[in-house]
Amino acid sequence: MEDRKQKWAAALGEPSAAVEVGEKALLCRYEKEDYTLELYRQPLADGTFQRVMLAFPGNVTFPAPAVAVPFYFPEAMLGYDPATGEALPFYAGVEMMLHLVKRGYIAACADAYHLTYAESEKSRDDFTRWRDAARKLHADHPHWSGMGKLLSDTRRMIDALCEDARVDSARVGIAGHSLGGKMAFYTGCLDQRVKVILASDFGFGWEQSNWDEPWYWNGRVKELEALGLDHTLLLELAAPKPFCLLAGEYDDASSGEAMSRAAGYADHSNHLKLVHHGKGHRPTAEALAEGYEFLHHFLK
Repeated sequence: MEDRKQKWAAALGEPSAAVEVGEKALLCRYEKEDYTLELYRQPLADGTFQRVMLAFPGNVTFPAPAVAVPFYFPEAMLGYDPATGEALPFYAGVEMMLHLVKRGYIAACADAYHLTYAESEKSRDDFTRWRDAARKLHADHPHWSGMGKLLSDTRRMIDALCEDARVDSARVGIAGHSLGGKMAFYTGCLDQRVKVILASDFGFGWEQSNWDEPWYWNGRVKELEALGLDHTLLLELAAPKPFCLLAGEYDDASSGEAMSRAAGYADHSNHLKLVHHGKGHRPTAEALAEGYEFLHHFLK
């Protein structure tokens, strides 16, 4: 097991030079009818910064359980821009941070590195920014994978949660959709502070999604397979940590079969759950509700 942890750590890599990170700084606060949003600027391990948004429910007793919600940028996981009130219809239905804060959880989301690592005049929704940022990341840090960078930044977001006195740091979960599902799965498996994982349609098998893209593994999937590394074995490192997968397009029944092969769950069968809605890449409201109930069972 220790050898496997070392293999994953070596594959994920690390920045070329260590940077001492400082504290996050509050940028602004938004008071909503039944929750409050706080936006911070948080330093990262490579010397760059990410915006982190924390959402605090009203009418709860602190410290309260929390869920990290990694994705492209915080406004997407709210479904609107709190600075302007503008709706973001492209993200309607997957705004997990909004769903969770309305369910009584403290929730957090941060900018992903396509927005933080390389300056650009392109729209934040322009997907070519991922390739641009990955190219610069690999040039600056040749021994750091894109997945390693995503993992590192998500861990910093969890720092923001666990450092806050309003958060019950013994009850922290993680939830993500698509790219956010990849971030949630890796961070949940490798960060002991995370107690339960919810991931939506991220592609559990190497062949099920675009893992070879430069912002993830940059063409190294065959190398990882040769090392004997796959996501069943990554899940084993976290066993018996609860994990729920929402399958719709990239994930399917075969994802559940791969999950079930992970050692360490034999005496904890209720800690693995596959919700196969089969309705495409966007999870249905019913599938999300099952996922949130899974989080609730292990966090509340």
